[in-house]
Amino acid sequence: MSSSTLLQRDEYIKRINRVFTYIEENLDAELSLETVASIANYSPFHFHRIFKAITKETLNAYVLRKRMEKSASVLIRKQEVSISELSLQYGFNSNSAFTRAFKQFYGISPTAFRRQSPDRYSKIRKEESKNSQEILVFEEYLCRITDLINWTTMQTHIEVKELSTMSLAYISHIGHDHLESTFERLLKWSGHKGLLDSPDLKMILIYHDSYKITPSDKVRMSACILLDKAVEADGAVGLKTIAKGKYITGRFEIISEEFEKAWTSMYVWLNEHGYKTTERPSFEIHHNDFRKHPERKFVVDLCVPID
Repeated sequence: MSSSTLLQRDEYIKRINRVFTYIEENLDAELSLETVASIANYSPFHFHRIFKAITKETLNAYVLRKRMEKSASVLIRKQEVSISELSLQYGFNSNSAFTRAFKQFYGISPTAFRRQSPDRYSKIRKEESKNSQEILVFEEYLCRITDLINWTTMQTHIEVKELSTMSLAYISHIGHDHLESTFERLLKWSGHKGLLDSPDLKMILIYHDSYKITPSDKVRMSACILLDKAVEADGAVGLKTIAKGKYITGRFEIISEEFEKAWTSMYVWLNEHGYKTTERPSFEIHHNDFRKHPERKFVVDLCVPID
């Protein structure tokens, strides 16, 4: 790939990053092709082609999916928000239209989805249930949770921490495939900027979507490096911050196949202790190069934002 082509690609990514942020912050507003294209400073026709090439979705499909995923997140976390409120907030002219759109993504209605939220199994429900099959399912659930809690106890100590503001350089990444190559691009850029000599070098992976509600090939992430000095962004690399705030954190030393289990354990701990997540994204802080670990393990902090 020629240097001019690389520069052009990086400029596309830089502008689309602005669009991702704008859409996330304005899901309850009109997001027409003309409006969003102006954020990227492209003509609607040119923007449509570039956006689809990068995201593998049209703008309308992307916006609808993000609205449905946002609705799913609210249904899980905020029992007090009604279906009617969600329908109006995201521009549907009726509850039935919103329900049809939601069912296309998740296969069930918003009401049924809310009933299937992670905390649906309660001790009260167990006492009230007269259905032996339901009790059996509940007991199997308890066994899985107990096993997970025991594994977590052996692996880490989870606690609530106030984390300071973190300044980051980042490259956007969609889907979990080829994530390592994105980090390698970021490290190459960081080397040119003299950032790799820091004794406190940290790589951070921010999840802007949740695997619970977003298809794995569409989950958007930011591969980041923690900055200890001011730098100028260029090419596909942008700058962002993680705001100071309260987080549930747990340090794990795990192989790649155990990440899903580790993340699940964080949310089980969160539910068991009565905390609620916020709109801020969860992220990982990587403390080592797993390729240099004798057992190829990651030393990583998992961080979940809370109120």
